[in-house]
Amino acid sequence: MQDWIYSMTVSMELRGFAKSTQRTYLAHMKRFYSFCGKPPASVGYEEVRAFLHHAITTEKLSSAYVNSAYGAIKFYYQSVLFREWNMLHVPRVKKKSFLPTMLTFQEVCQILEATRNLKHKAILTTVYSAGLRVSVSEVAHLRMTDIHSANMRLLVRQSKGGKDRYSILSNHNLLLLRQYWKVYRPNLWLFPGIPDTKPISVRTIQSVFKDSLHAAGISKDVSVHTLRHCFATHLLNRGASILQIKELLGHADIQTTSLYLHLTHAQVLGLKSPLDLPLGGGDLD
Repeated sequence: MQDWIYSMTVSMELRGFAKSTQRTYLAHMKRFYSFCGKPPASVGYEEVRAFLHHAITTEKLSSAYVNSAYGAIKFYYQSVLFREWNMLHVPRVKKKSFLPTMLTFQEVCQILEATRNLKHKAILTTVYSAGLRVSVSEVAHLRMTDIHSANMRLLVRQSKGGKDRYSILSNHNLLLLRQYWKVYRPNLWLFPGIPDTKPISVRTIQSVFKDSLHAAGISKDVSVHTLRHCFATHLLNRGASILQIKELLGHADIQTTSLYLHLTHAQVLGLKSPLDLPLGGGDLD
């Protein structure tokens, strides 16, 4: 078992995969190995089909999860075993698309106000005000030197896709971060964990948000990542362009950013229902 894990890890490292992607792909392959009962190199399309079909019909796993497992197996066959991968033999499940549950600006303010701990409040405020990801540790890996107050920018280093980008540093957030620094005096990491030589963990940030959501009395099914969605949607509602949002969020494809158009008020887009137009259909009986 260790041989194929090592080979796959080397292939992923050569491709520059993020550590989180490596862990996810290896976890999928270990489940595949357990399902088949024999090394992945000795199985074929039928076993792959059976594994994915079991995930869909028996385990009732999401399309996103199944497609992630599909990607891991496909990568192993192509980049480790150097075999051909025929989509006709193993089709990819159609991905379902859902609009995320959103928070109003007032609800975001309630959550931040309910966060009494100064460090925790600074973290959540930074996530929202700059539209940062939490799942790939964008906010956790911020360094003291990434706060550029001279030009009101915040540097996000080597995020998804291995890219650097700048986002907005708001005046309100800067004042809060200065207040936070006077109390905690962080050195390397803006938000250190325990010990302070390491950044705060993603799990801790998620737990902080959950506690603040409860304290604010908000029952919506949302996560800390929702603050990033709110950042984009609230900016669009205030007149920012979709291209500006794309750059601030660090999206590689504008199709990803276009999701937020579905969450934006029609008035912002200059749209009206046909019934409200001057030459509309007239009164309805």
